[in-house]
Amino acid sequence: MLPLRKAPTARRATLLSFTLLALAACSPSQTAEVEETARIGPELVLPVDCVLGQTCEIQNYVDRDPGAGAQDYFCDSRSYQDHNGVDFRIPDLAAQRAGVAVLAAAPGVVSRLRDGVADVSVKTIGLAAVDGTECGNGVVVDHGDGWETQYCHLARGSLVVDQGETVAAGQPLAQIGLSGQTEYPHLHFTVRKDGVIVDPFAPGADASLCEARGALWSQAAGDRMVYRRGAVLNTGFASGAVSMEAVEEAAIAPAARSAPALVAYVRAIGLEAGDVQHLKVTGPDGAVVAETRIDPLDRAKAQYLLYAGRRTPPKGWPPGTYRARYWVERGGREALSRGFNIRF
Repeated sequence: MLPLRKAPTARRATLLSFTLLALAACSPSQTAEVEETARIGPELVLPVDCVLGQTCEIQNYVDRDPGAGAQDYFCDSRSYQDHNGVDFRIPDLAAQRAGVAVLAAAPGVVSRLRDGVADVSVKTIGLAAVDGTECGNGVVVDHGDGWETQYCHLARGSLVVDQGETVAAGQPLAQIGLSGQTEYPHLHFTVRKDGVIVDPFAPGADASLCEARGALWSQAAGDRMVYRRGAVLNTGFASGAVSMEAVEEAAIAPAARSAPALVAYVRAIGLEAGDVQHLKVTGPDGAVVAETRIDPLDRAKAQYLLYAGRRTPPKGWPPGTYRARYWVERGGREALSRGFNIRF
């Protein structure tokens, strides 16, 4: 079993339970030690069998803010208070049920593990139900010289390694699940050196530098680890109203020519205060079928569901291709966009 300790009181989903140590809690000597040794730490591969920007996204980074706020290594807001790892998120529960492997980020020995925690959203069961098991099903791999990595929210019954087993970099450990203190399927990945949290994107950088320095990622992984200020997680066309829950469950009724309506939807993550979102649908003749524009966001949003639709004409939709385009204006410039279409 994994040694556990109680996580901080409910901030948001995915707080970890065991050995929760933030950089802010380090003494100056501890911080200096981590910065000095991080450059010779283990070289890390992507710990999920996915393609960043295509089949998975980074939802949250390590909180580098030593105070009451939250700030990622890029001095942006893709984190939250005391978040001690990197969250690799997959699109929805359908992807989770299909199976997405969690991989050892570097060679080492499995030092601790836990299985048997149910895969259920904390929104359903409540925080009290995961008290002491916030990490859910998890694995810790010892890489030697005080370095270890931790893998949380694994699927119950999916672990394929044993305690004391030697693993290679990229070797499957388990599959992404929904166990512990989480509302959506993802891997929470933590790196430590001598028990102190290390940000794998910037282990050698001061929290105020807003840059990656001495990143632990291998070149192959690092090529995909470009910092992105927001991402599109899901897109599609529906035959009626959509909800965040339906998108997460991948339970959207598909669009059809004779359905009650044609609705385009987008779920974006990592949006910032002031972002202006647009979604426009055009028909085969180029005419606008539906359009939505949202006023500037009053604060950063971890995720946001936007949709634009119109009731189906009495004779159904004319045959052809219907195109949707989503884009985000940030500071007067287009910061994020995605196009998708459907053909009747």
